[in-house]
Amino acid sequence: MENFIFYNPTKLIFGKDTIPLIIKEIEKYQYDKILLLAGGGSIKQNGVYDQIILALKASNINHIEQWGVRPNPVLSHAESALELARKENVQAILAVGGGSVLDEAKAIAAGFFVNDIWGLYEHVYPIKKALPVFTILTLSGTGSEMDGIAVLTNEKENKKWFISSSLLYPKVSVIDPSIQMSLPWHQTVNGAIDAITHTQEFYFMGDNEEISLSMDEAIIRTIIKCVDKLKIDENDYNSRANLAWSATLALNGISGIALRGGDWATHRIEHAISALHPEVAHGAGLGVIMPAWIKYVYKYNQKTFERWAKEIWNEDTVDSAIQKLKEKYRFWSAPTTLRELGISENEIQSIAKNALLNGIIGNLKNLSFVDIVEILKIAY
Repeated sequence: MENFIFYNPTKLIFGKDTIPLIIKEIEKYQYDKILLLAGGGSIKQNGVYDQIILALKASNINHIEQWGVRPNPVLSHAESALELARKENVQAILAVGGGSVLDEAKAIAAGFFVNDIWGLYEHVYPIKKALPVFTILTLSGTGSEMDGIAVLTNEKENKKWFISSSLLYPKVSVIDPSIQMSLPWHQTVNGAIDAITHTQEFYFMGDNEEISLSMDEAIIRTIIKCVDKLKIDENDYNSRANLAWSATLALNGISGIALRGGDWATHRIEHAISALHPEVAHGAGLGVIMPAWIKYVYKYNQKTFERWAKEIWNEDTVDSAIQKLKEKYRFWSAPTTLRELGISENEIQSIAKNALLNGIIGNLKNLSFVDIVEILKIAY
């Protein structure tokens, strides 16, 4: 195994009826005023908002609200929220929602101390300081509740890029799996596919890291088992809870220990797709791209891909395991081709060009423009 440093400073509070506890955690830091950041209003329908407001009224914390974070969060909205945060001189951010809300909160937190948020993504400015971020997760999948990564789309330039810093780990995150029972089925599935993909981004860089590979296999198998159960009963709390915790483990550092930082080509290609087509959900895009990427690159680490085929899918060949993976996604009603995402064949080259705007793609194999085009053709 290679040398590694493991670091995760986020305190995680998990379980039923835990949402009000986030306000007590914020109080411990003696913050007087916070920005409550949210999406389109689903937290008012599932009762989360009412629980937060009730807890805030019983505290000494003032708050302002910024709504409207969209899936695949965009720079223009982050800039508007940042303007409000500066005007009101907030001391912390409470992000309530799925990964998009949490990612935008981190962008605002880092952007608070520089002249231009996008300058952080272009590496014009280093991240030297950030507002503290607290989160209540309402959709598991991205792992944003326990990592230091923030993805944002510059919609004017069609760039979906990310920043990463130890300063962007949430101080405290709350996950109450019971509130995820009200999610539309496709959102549950997209979150699950996102988490599987996170784990596999690390896994396929492995060789002899037995403990890391075995843990990753357990995460993937657990996610598959739980989604299968939720397809029968979406109110199965134990399956919701195990799925939620698996999704957190998929990107809080545990799943990638000693696995050379992972590959991440699949994510970069998907970011190019949803930068050009923001209506494409991140998880849905990943579910289309990763099987095609596996087919294209598995010869570069064949032993580990064959282990994945056997341990996850009980198949002797990688090709047959890819088919099992796609069959599972179809069973969950997820798309498995670019056509199903509404992508036309004549867009393949523009997607490949967009994917390369932010530098080299892929660690297992550095992908050229031609490589990415071939992967997209397989996915089509």
